[in-house]
Amino acid sequence: MRILGISGSLRAGSYNTNLLRAAAEAAPEGVELVVWEGLREIPPYDADDDVEPAPEPVRRLREAMADADALLFATPEYNASVPGQLKNAVDWASRPFPGSALRGKPAAVVGAATGSFGGVWAQADLRKILSTAGARVVEAAVAVPKAAEAFDDEGRLLSEETRTALHGLVAELMAEARPVPVAA
Repeated sequence: MRILGISGSLRAGSYNTNLLRAAAEAAPEGVELVVWEGLREIPPYDADDDVEPAPEPVRRLREAMADADALLFATPEYNASVPGQLKNAVDWASRPFPGSALRGKPAAVVGAATGSFGGVWAQADLRKILSTAGARVVEAAVAVPKAAEAFDDEGRLLSEETRTALHGLVAELMAEARPVPVAA
Protein backbone atom coordinates (compact mmCIF):
# COMPACT_ATOMS: atom_id res chain seq x y z
CA MET A 1 0.00 0.00 0.00
CA ARG A 2 1.12 3.53 -0.71
CA ILE A 3 0.79 6.60 1.49
CA LEU A 4 1.41 10.10 0.19
CA GLY A 5 3.00 12.29 2.89
CA ILE A 6 2.45 16.03 2.65
CA SER A 7 4.37 18.41 4.88
CA GLY A 8 2.83 21.81 5.55
CA SER A 9 6.24 23.37 6.06
CA LEU A 10 8.26 24.94 3.26
CA ARG A 11 11.34 25.42 5.46
CA ALA A 12 14.60 23.62 4.68
CA GLY A 13 15.23 21.26 7.58
CA SER A 14 11.51 21.19 8.38
CA TYR A 15 10.58 19.29 11.53
CA ASN A 16 7.34 18.21 9.86
CA THR A 17 9.09 16.84 6.79
CA ASN A 18 11.44 15.02 9.16
CA LEU A 19 8.39 13.67 10.99
CA LEU A 20 7.05 12.26 7.71
CA ARG A 21 10.43 10.62 7.05
CA ALA A 22 10.29 9.11 10.53
CA ALA A 23 6.78 7.82 9.76
CA ALA A 24 8.13 6.22 6.57
CA GLU A 25 10.83 4.45 8.59
CA ALA A 26 8.31 3.37 11.24
CA ALA A 27 5.68 2.18 8.74
CA PRO A 28 4.61 -1.45 8.88
CA GLU A 29 6.03 -3.85 6.32
CA GLY A 30 4.39 -3.53 2.94
CA VAL A 31 3.70 0.18 3.32
CA GLU A 32 5.48 2.70 1.13
CA LEU A 33 5.30 6.30 2.37
CA VAL A 34 6.38 8.83 -0.24
CA VAL A 35 6.95 12.46 0.81
CA TRP A 36 5.49 14.87 -1.75
CA GLU A 37 7.76 17.82 -2.47
CA GLY A 38 5.55 20.16 -4.54
CA LEU A 39 3.81 22.37 -1.97
CA ARG A 40 5.87 25.46 -2.82
CA GLU A 41 4.72 25.36 -6.48
CA ILE A 42 0.97 25.36 -5.82
CA PRO A 43 -0.47 28.74 -6.88
CA PRO A 44 -2.94 30.64 -4.70
CA TYR A 45 -6.42 29.23 -5.13
CA ASP A 46 -8.56 31.33 -7.45
CA ALA A 47 -11.90 30.00 -8.72
CA ASP A 48 -11.24 31.80 -12.02
CA ASP A 49 -8.18 29.56 -12.50
CA ASP A 50 -9.99 26.39 -11.40
CA VAL A 51 -10.62 25.12 -14.92
CA GLU A 52 -9.52 22.16 -17.00
CA PRO A 53 -6.78 21.70 -17.60
CA ALA A 54 -5.75 22.61 -14.08
CA PRO A 55 -2.48 24.48 -13.51
CA GLU A 56 0.34 21.93 -13.84
CA PRO A 57 1.39 21.91 -10.14
CA VAL A 58 -2.26 21.41 -9.13
CA ARG A 59 -2.66 18.57 -11.63
CA ARG A 60 0.43 16.86 -10.14
CA LEU A 61 -0.95 17.27 -6.60
CA ARG A 62 -4.35 15.88 -7.52
CA GLU A 63 -2.79 12.94 -9.38
CA ALA A 64 -0.42 12.12 -6.52
CA MET A 65 -3.35 12.12 -4.09
CA ALA A 66 -5.56 10.05 -6.37
CA ASP A 67 -2.78 7.48 -6.90
CA ALA A 68 -2.18 7.03 -3.16
CA ASP A 69 -4.09 4.59 -0.99
CA ALA A 70 -4.03 7.11 1.87
CA LEU A 71 -2.69 10.54 2.85
CA LEU A 72 -0.58 11.57 5.83
CA PHE A 73 -0.32 15.29 6.52
CA ALA A 74 2.29 16.78 8.84
CA THR A 75 1.48 20.32 9.89
CA PRO A 76 3.37 22.93 11.81
CA GLU A 77 1.34 25.47 13.77
CA TYR A 78 1.38 29.07 12.58
CA ASN A 79 -0.58 31.52 14.71
CA ALA A 80 -2.51 28.65 16.31
CA SER A 81 -3.63 27.13 13.00
CA VAL A 82 -2.66 25.55 9.67
CA PRO A 83 -0.03 27.24 7.46
CA GLY A 84 -1.62 29.11 4.57
CA GLN A 85 0.21 27.19 1.84
CA LEU A 86 -1.04 23.86 3.20
CA LYS A 87 -4.64 25.11 3.43
CA ASN A 88 -4.31 26.45 -0.11
CA ALA A 89 -3.20 23.02 -1.39
CA VAL A 90 -6.15 21.36 0.33
CA ASP A 91 -8.47 23.92 -1.27
CA TRP A 92 -7.14 22.99 -4.72
CA ALA A 93 -7.28 19.26 -3.95
CA SER A 94 -10.90 19.52 -2.82
CA ARG A 95 -11.95 20.49 -6.35
CA PRO A 96 -13.74 19.58 -8.52
CA PHE A 97 -16.39 18.65 -6.00
CA PRO A 98 -17.75 16.00 -5.44
CA GLY A 99 -15.22 13.89 -7.38
CA SER A 100 -12.08 15.43 -5.92
CA ALA A 101 -8.87 13.58 -5.07
CA LEU A 102 -9.75 13.99 -1.38
CA ARG A 103 -13.26 12.58 -1.62
CA GLY A 104 -13.39 9.38 0.45
CA LYS A 105 -9.58 9.24 0.73
CA PRO A 106 -8.30 7.96 4.09
CA ALA A 107 -6.16 10.64 5.76
CA ALA A 108 -4.35 11.23 9.02
CA VAL A 109 -2.69 14.27 10.55
CA VAL A 110 0.47 14.54 12.63
CA GLY A 111 2.52 17.55 13.58
CA ALA A 112 5.67 18.93 15.10
CA ALA A 113 5.96 22.40 16.57
CA THR A 114 8.46 24.26 18.67
CA GLY A 115 5.94 24.97 21.43
CA SER A 116 4.94 22.76 24.33
CA PHE A 117 1.86 21.20 22.70
CA GLY A 118 3.16 19.93 19.36
CA GLY A 119 0.80 21.89 17.17
CA VAL A 120 -2.40 20.25 18.38
CA TRP A 121 -4.55 23.25 17.40
CA ALA A 122 -3.27 23.16 13.82
CA GLN A 123 -3.81 19.41 13.70
CA ALA A 124 -7.40 19.79 14.91
CA ASP A 125 -8.04 22.52 12.32
CA LEU A 126 -6.56 20.41 9.53
CA ARG A 127 -8.66 17.39 10.51
CA LYS A 128 -11.76 19.58 10.30
CA ILE A 129 -10.71 21.04 6.93
CA LEU A 130 -9.96 17.60 5.46
CA SER A 131 -13.23 16.14 6.76
CA THR A 132 -15.17 19.03 5.27
CA ALA A 133 -13.37 18.45 1.96
CA GLY A 134 -14.57 14.83 1.98
CA ALA A 135 -11.56 12.89 3.27
CA ARG A 136 -12.06 10.03 5.75
CA VAL A 137 -9.88 11.31 8.58
CA VAL A 138 -8.69 8.85 11.23
CA GLU A 139 -8.69 10.09 14.80
CA ALA A 140 -5.22 8.78 15.69
CA ALA A 141 -2.77 11.62 16.23
CA VAL A 142 0.90 12.19 16.94
CA ALA A 143 2.05 15.55 18.27
CA VAL A 144 5.74 16.34 18.68
CA PRO A 145 6.26 19.27 21.07
CA LYS A 146 9.54 21.17 21.41
CA ALA A 147 10.49 19.97 17.95
CA ALA A 148 13.91 21.63 18.03
CA GLU A 149 14.85 19.11 20.73
CA ALA A 150 13.01 16.13 19.21
CA PHE A 151 15.31 15.56 16.21
CA ASP A 152 19.06 15.07 15.95
CA ASP A 153 21.36 17.14 13.71
CA GLU A 154 20.57 14.88 10.73
CA GLY A 155 16.81 15.30 11.22
CA ARG A 156 16.20 11.88 12.77
CA LEU A 157 13.50 11.55 15.38
CA LEU A 158 15.01 10.80 18.79
CA SER A 159 12.04 9.36 20.68
CA GLU A 160 11.37 5.64 20.39
CA GLU A 161 7.94 6.26 21.94
CA THR A 162 7.09 8.67 19.12
CA ARG A 163 8.34 6.20 16.49
CA THR A 164 6.07 3.56 18.03
CA ALA A 165 3.13 6.00 17.95
CA LEU A 166 3.86 6.74 14.27
CA HIS A 167 3.90 3.01 13.52
CA GLY A 168 0.48 2.63 15.15
CA LEU A 169 -0.95 5.65 13.36
CA VAL A 170 0.26 4.42 9.95
CA ALA A 171 -1.14 0.95 10.69
CA GLU A 172 -4.53 2.50 11.57
CA LEU A 173 -4.44 4.62 8.42
CA MET A 174 -3.70 1.57 6.29
CA ALA A 175 -6.54 -0.38 7.94
CA GLU A 176 -8.84 2.46 6.93
CA ALA A 177 -7.49 2.29 3.36
CA ARG A 178 -8.03 -1.44 2.88
CA PRO A 179 -10.99 -2.24 0.67
CA VAL A 180 -14.01 -3.54 2.50
CA PRO A 181 -15.04 -6.95 1.14
CA VAL A 182 -18.46 -6.92 -0.47
CA ALA A 183 -20.77 -9.77 0.54
CA ALA A 184 -21.94 -11.86 -2.38
